[in-house]
Amino acid sequence: MSPASPASPAPARRALAIRHVGSEDLGLAAPVIAEHGLDVTYWDAGVGSTADLAPASAGGLSDDVELLVVLGGPIGVDQMDLYPYLDDEIAAVRRRLALGRPVLGVCLGAQVIATAIGGGVEAGAAEIGWAPVSLSVAGREGLLAPLDGMPVLHWHGDRIVLPAPTDTAPTPQVLASSPTTPVQAFTVASALGLQFHIEADPAFIERWLIANVGELTGNGIDPRTIRQDTARLGEELVPAGQRVISDWLDSVGL
Repeated sequence: MSPASPASPAPARRALAIRHVGSEDLGLAAPVIAEHGLDVTYWDAGVGSTADLAPASAGGLSDDVELLVVLGGPIGVDQMDLYPYLDDEIAAVRRRLALGRPVLGVCLGAQVIATAIGGGVEAGAAEIGWAPVSLSVAGREGLLAPLDGMPVLHWHGDRIVLPAPTDTAPTPQVLASSPTTPVQAFTVASALGLQFHIEADPAFIERWLIANVGELTGNGIDPRTIRQDTARLGEELVPAGQRVISDWLDSVGL
């Protein structure tokens, strides 16, 4: 009798992360995603081919990966005329949600999700630095429970506007807010949008301070304040933020 052939290894489970600027990568989310058995590929906006974000039937990647993550960046989601690849990102998210595939959006990424479901953004006061968010009942009793009362890192100007409820589309559920930003976190269908940053690694806050010097100066924010607050508060947020990401991955079957 011939010996049995060794079993073929299971194909790698893949995640695709859309990165808009080098300083805002997966950060603390990377080891969590790896622990869930997903291999990450980055797609760099303005560098990667937008064909990668096309429908799977056209050879694109974004429909077929188990997880799509849309990261943050200093551009606005409503600047499609200036940064045309935003149209491709929004279309990719819209298709994935229609297919029931998981999407995680952080800051700009959360605004991409909101736009893909028929919402958008509006101009708001810049919210940059460390402060807690107010959790809704759904947030406090669900995914965001580890963040209850805990300062998180904010870095945005535009504010998310969610679409009005309809009878034909899933209704977004707000999980967190702040005094100047009514939508700090939300879920809709298979997506989680976070306006704030729980993925930012405190060890690399200097990358953020350098990359955003213009925004800090324009808003009269002293980088030393963010540096000091990060040293004081950042490490405590690490396990809580990673728990949120891990629990969400579990909730979407990853």
